[in-house]
Amino acid sequence: MSTDAVLYDHPGPRARARNRILTVVFGVVVLALLYWVYTKFDDKGQWAAALWKPFTQGSTWTDYILPGLRHTLEAAAVAAVLSLAFGIVFSVGRLSDHWWVRVPAGVVVEFFRAVPLLLLMFFIFFGVPFLTQQPMSIFWSVVIGLTLYNGSVLAEAFRAGVLAVPNGQSEAAYAVGMRKGQVMANILIPQAARAMLPVIVSQLVVLVKDTALGYIISYNELLQMGVNNVAANFGNVVQAAIVAAIIYIIINSLLTAFAGWLSRRTRRSGRAPRSTGGSMPTPAPAEVL
Repeated sequence: MSTDAVLYDHPGPRARARNRILTVVFGVVVLALLYWVYTKFDDKGQWAAALWKPFTQGSTWTDYILPGLRHTLEAAAVAAVLSLAFGIVFSVGRLSDHWWVRVPAGVVVEFFRAVPLLLLMFFIFFGVPFLTQQPMSIFWSVVIGLTLYNGSVLAEAFRAGVLAVPNGQSEAAYAVGMRKGQVMANILIPQAARAMLPVIVSQLVVLVKDTALGYIISYNELLQMGVNNVAANFGNVVQAAIVAAIIYIIINSLLTAFAGWLSRRTRRSGRAPRSTGGSMPTPAPAEVL
């Protein structure tokens, strides 16, 4: 019996007919909602060509949107790498056999998961200068805030992935003489990362979107440059927000597609190689006792 048959009963004729009807009804409702939004915007003149004309001019993209997109991608890329490293380190710390490592790691993870990201950015940008007597970089205020929050969430994801790996994997590694650090680095973490890849990608998508909070501390990312600045110059805040939203959707869709490709590639690389030629050797017949 296949796993799918155990976990999911395939619908019968009546259930399939009901699902088709519900799909059509839901589609009609969504189309009606979109048409209602369109008409309301049209009544207010939000579809006027003059409001969309700035996006057909190259200067709008080169002066506002593309620089903001570049700053968004820079902050997201650096924060993503640091968040993954933070998550791996603190997930290992939370799984440590030593309480003096496990407890502080747990406190750090739970603290930064509980504090809103916006408050982290505020404290880093406005509070750290009181400690260092030096102004704090806006870029690093955004990146550090993103790293602490998203890294803490990823730490829990990695920890859950490690705990989900069958015990026989680590027991076999210990049996051949591997130390715990080697087991973590070579056996558990790679399998946990593969198993938790959807969660990791979802959190990285959240990270990309959370860069928009940087505009609160005047970081010139896509929301600040592509929406606030464009709207201030052309008076088209709704149109600018729609364009920025489309750009975010494209970026996150590409990230999700890349993750899907990576997941398929890792699954293929983990399979046993097929025989390239000749027939499989016939096992010797068992002796009859």
